[in-house]
Amino acid sequence: MLVNLAYLLEKPTGTTNYALNLLPHLASLQPTYLATPASHLTDYQPVPANMTAADGQLGHLRRLLWTQFRLPSWYRRQSAPLLFSPIPEAPLGTACRYVVTVHDLTPLRLPQFFSSQKWLHQHYVPRVLEGAIHIICDSQATADDIMRFYGLPAKKITPILLAYDASHFQPLELPTQNYFLVLGRHAPYKNVGGAISAFANLPQQAGYELWIAGPNDPRYTPDLKAQALELGLEHQIRFLEYVPYSQLPTLLNQAVALVFPTLAEGFGLPLLEAFACGTPVVAANLPVLAEVAGDAAWLVDPHNVGQISQAMGAIATRPQLRGQLSQAGLKRAGQFSWQKTGKQTTALLKLYL
Repeated sequence: MLVNLAYLLEKPTGTTNYALNLLPHLASLQPTYLATPASHLTDYQPVPANMTAADGQLGHLRRLLWTQFRLPSWYRRQSAPLLFSPIPEAPLGTACRYVVTVHDLTPLRLPQFFSSQKWLHQHYVPRVLEGAIHIICDSQATADDIMRFYGLPAKKITPILLAYDASHFQPLELPTQNYFLVLGRHAPYKNVGGAISAFANLPQQAGYELWIAGPNDPRYTPDLKAQALELGLEHQIRFLEYVPYSQLPTLLNQAVALVFPTLAEGFGLPLLEAFACGTPVVAANLPVLAEVAGDAAWLVDPHNVGQISQAMGAIATRPQLRGQLSQAGLKRAGQFSWQKTGKQTTALLKLYL
């Protein structure tokens, strides 16, 4: 089996972490990995290194061209019976048999925020999915979106829920500090501005800070910092930029709560990671996040700043509630594992080899 990992980032985010956690469980399929040196894999076939999101839109374009015109030759040389792509990219109109993973269809759900990706999801992704022999997705909510937007049959789609690294994310018995934590990019659909507004509305806001962990984006970060300044909160809102994976457990363990008011999501890994650390979670009441969280998070309307603020305030001032959410989160996290995700994925791929 050929596995296309040309998109992997040196600084892992969601789709990179998905692939890296999946790979140990694919070993029985004797895969050949196509990746760049930045992936830090030890056993792979090298591909050009300038084709990832780190190289901007031009990097995406180079990867799509490479996928269309170079990847098929790898497939032929390897005499591969199957190509697996952990993102929805594959060569069109070729003899390649492939399975892809779809993480979300956010550019179709919120097209106003994704002008550069909307064309791909309207014209390229549907053709990739039509040509796939099977489609994996992160959740039932995403499966529903694939059927709704592309009209594909349910029998062609298998939701396989993601997981978290239980050896990495766990309670550390550290004292809770006085900050709420927001994890994620600064893109508008992540609704970081909503979290800032909710924090500003906290009656007891003076005793707390809001820490925002995510890579700076020159398109959006300046506006978020200006919002904090306008609200007079520049000394209470900290922009941490990209936080290395090794530091996330400590950051989560010591937070009052994770605040995750996103307007769209494919799965919501930060919820599971917070649950596993025993950290209370305030999250958007989206179908996919409700599917992941069960009754372990305080779900709010992400468009309602008052609801977000109310949840943050209640968790900050009611120790019993904080303890209940912490225990519920730990219990919920125990229902997910990469071993389960990897076993289900391997079994599905084996059907097509």
